[in-house]
Amino acid sequence: MHLSDILRAPKAVLHDHLDGGLRPGTIIELARDCGYQGLPTEDPAALAVWFRDAADSGSLERYLETFAHTCAVMQTREALERVAAECAEDLAADGVVYAEVRYAPEQHQERGLGLDEVVDAVNAGLREGERRSGGRITVRALLTGMRHTERSLEIAELTVAHRDRGVAGFDIAGGEVGNPPARHLAAFQHLRRHNCHFTIHAGEAVGAESIHEAVQVCGAERIGHGVRITDDIQVHDDGTATLGRLASYVRDNRIALEVCPTSNLQTGAAKSYDTHPVDLLRRLGFRVTLNTDNRLVSGTTMSEEFRHMVDAFGYGPAVFQEFTVAAVESAFLPLPERQRLIDEVIRPGYAALRARSGQ
Repeated sequence: MHLSDILRAPKAVLHDHLDGGLRPGTIIELARDCGYQGLPTEDPAALAVWFRDAADSGSLERYLETFAHTCAVMQTREALERVAAECAEDLAADGVVYAEVRYAPEQHQERGLGLDEVVDAVNAGLREGERRSGGRITVRALLTGMRHTERSLEIAELTVAHRDRGVAGFDIAGGEVGNPPARHLAAFQHLRRHNCHFTIHAGEAVGAESIHEAVQVCGAERIGHGVRITDDIQVHDDGTATLGRLASYVRDNRIALEVCPTSNLQTGAAKSYDTHPVDLLRRLGFRVTLNTDNRLVSGTTMSEEFRHMVDAFGYGPAVFQEFTVAAVESAFLPLPERQRLIDEVIRPGYAALRARSGQ
């Protein structure tokens, strides 16, 4: 599958962090505007390299440190609108037709913005980005609670309040070690009482037990990353595999895994693209979706993630359609909107690619 075909392929991303995908030039300009002096360099190309190098540490905790710089310049309504609009533009330019972009409202209050003001600013920016992209992309927001703070219920309530104004659901993120998802059970119970969607980061830095807690205790509809589900899968010498009870439950109940291959390599959740468990999970019938996680920090795009899968596993249009349909089927959108995207955008787009490539 050629790069030109990868760029044309209609894509869907469910796991993309707003504060991890800024344009380097925008960070520099916003830092100058707000007086932030902590950037390691003011050269856009060098700054992009710095973020990628800082993330290539093999440590989730070190990976998360890079966000101090991006969040520092996202503290005003104008900055949030700009970053969100550019996010939608950049995703659309990469062929993404549907995206759920997540961020933690509590991390954007250092200059006095209220939580509702933060959400309104990001939503306004996303709508502007959709407009600039000529309607080629639909973007919804996920509001993230942080594992290490005590504000998850507050953010869950905020999610419910904005659910019909561009917010599709809720997420819990941050360092997994020592911060199990059940600590935020009150937030998840509130969301379930109000029939509101949510996903949970699990199975990245901590093993299958974190996925079990996210699914069986908290009720997660999707799992952010989730690659450590392989801890509950035994692969035999003849290539067959035996699934444990948890792995079987996740597969059989179509709980989507928001897999982020490049990010997984950077945080140590996987060792290489060639040995990444994404192919095993796909072959075993899990609902696997491909994602960027953090485009700036990981130095990636959805097209780059596709390219890595072509190089590692020889995937073609049929497999990428499978991933994309799985993502839209698991999107926090009403069923008619999901069906429209699949029937009118994704399937025709991949049919055209197969016709071009003869696959």
